[in-house]
Amino acid sequence: MQNGKLIGIGIALVILVIILMSSFYTVREDKQALVLRFGDPVRSENAYGVEEDAGLKFKIPLIEEVRLYDRKNLVLDLDSEPILASDQERLVVDAFIRYRITDVRQFYEAFNTRNVAEIQLSNILDSLSRDILGSVESSEIISGQRFDLMNAIEDRANARATAGRFGLRIEDVRIKRADLPPENAARVFERMSADRQEQSAEKRGQGERAKRTIKAEADKDVEILLANARKQAEIIRGEGDKERNRIYAEAYNLDPEFFAFYRSMEAYRKGLGQKSTYVLSPDSDFLGYLDDQSGPRNNR
Repeated sequence: MQNGKLIGIGIALVILVIILMSSFYTVREDKQALVLRFGDPVRSENAYGVEEDAGLKFKIPLIEEVRLYDRKNLVLDLDSEPILASDQERLVVDAFIRYRITDVRQFYEAFNTRNVAEIQLSNILDSLSRDILGSVESSEIISGQRFDLMNAIEDRANARATAGRFGLRIEDVRIKRADLPPENAARVFERMSADRQEQSAEKRGQGERAKRTIKAEADKDVEILLANARKQAEIIRGEGDKERNRIYAEAYNLDPEFFAFYRSMEAYRKGLGQKSTYVLSPDSDFLGYLDDQSGPRNNR
């Protein structure tokens, strides 16, 4: 009889310990918890059962359960999928996404578990990838506007998540690999090389035409500048000759004899300075100022 009581007390203590242990749970710094009562989020003063602060928490045993979800970014590696580009080339695309749970309650109501959420995300990303990547040529996917394409997939995926109240946000979409099947690679790369050579030749032709245009404009500007310079030089020369003649006229009016002397000296300098032979009469007026008497002969 005494042994039966001891066994009953022991069983009661074990049950009590189990109940007490199931009354507490721990939330880590990188986790957030959703408290459910009979499968529904528990209404509290601040939220529907969402516990974001780290530490030891209490729940009603047997009635309430706790689901823990990550606060950090999660990675979903998508399966490699064949995609048909707009130029009808098949590509094998391997991508991954990073996403984060932003609303635990919405996430639970939409998916319940992370596995279900990732299956749904895989289907959405596969559909968007086929739609967006299939709208451009294979060369753009392989080596062109890959960054813009990934941003387009990310934006449209987030629009789907917002509209569907998924309680998550896609932070990044990355294409790890976009390759041609081996049987198509050589042919496509040859075509890409030919396209690049054609673009290069077109650019060189445009550069050559631009060079000729610039050179013609430069030659035209040079001719205009030289013509203006010659015109200005003639104007200045004419004004100089005009001023010289004025000075000569004034000098002649002031002293005609000195002016005649000066003009003769200039003639001697220019004429006799040359290695030339002159045959002149001794009484020539040209030699008048070389006589031992001053003045030209006709002034004696």
